[in-house]
Amino acid sequence: MLTILYQDEYLVAIDKPAGLFVHRSFLDRHERYFALQLLRDQIGQYVYPIHRLDKPTSGVLLFALDQEVARALNDKFITRDIEKTYYALVRGFLAEEVRVDYPLKEKLDKIGDKYASEDKPAQAAITQFTTIAQGAINKPLGRYDTVRYSLVKASPETGRRHQIRRHLAHLRFPIIGDVNYGDNKQNPFFAEEFGYRRLMLFAQKLAFEHPVTKKPLVIEATFDQQWLSVFEKLGWQDIKV
Repeated sequence: MLTILYQDEYLVAIDKPAGLFVHRSFLDRHERYFALQLLRDQIGQYVYPIHRLDKPTSGVLLFALDQEVARALNDKFITRDIEKTYYALVRGFLAEEVRVDYPLKEKLDKIGDKYASEDKPAQAAITQFTTIAQGAINKPLGRYDTVRYSLVKASPETGRRHQIRRHLAHLRFPIIGDVNYGDNKQNPFFAEEFGYRRLMLFAQKLAFEHPVTKKPLVIEATFDQQWLSVFEKLGWQDIKV
């Protein structure tokens, strides 16, 4: 059963677990379960996805309960009227504050986007990063004596595909567990050291004006047990978001 973070007669938001697709697509023909289907069955009515989280990303996922509200919320995402907050565990010690303004070429699926133009220019992409904590494992890896990590808060101002993952890779501080843009030495080390393989990216918060009541709405999820076990091992028990 999915964890429902917020629900009223217009909206519903869940805490999407890592490893779950939002909805069926060309790339997941062998998957049996999807967030849209599971939530629809759980609450007994159709839901309209407003945005997407990649399969390996966990956290706040928002749905509308009718088409009109879905259109209003989609407009808010397009006009950047929804504040999004993510947390990522990255390789190395990232600086305290980093603003990345680095345009990104659109990422196309070979199947789903086979008719899309590959000649589109790079699109504006801006992300603000704030380092929340830093820690190290005292074991050698490659040419380094220790393995360093930073917990980073990411506030994307635009919504390009894989934006946070690609911006952190651009900075050379890739997200742990990222099989597309990550570190092929760090990822196996992390899996062996902590006991699991996953993308360490968490969609923690959405904040926006409710499209019907016009009241401020903040929807938040909490770190799951795997994240908390990382915090404990790195001495970050006092982390609060």
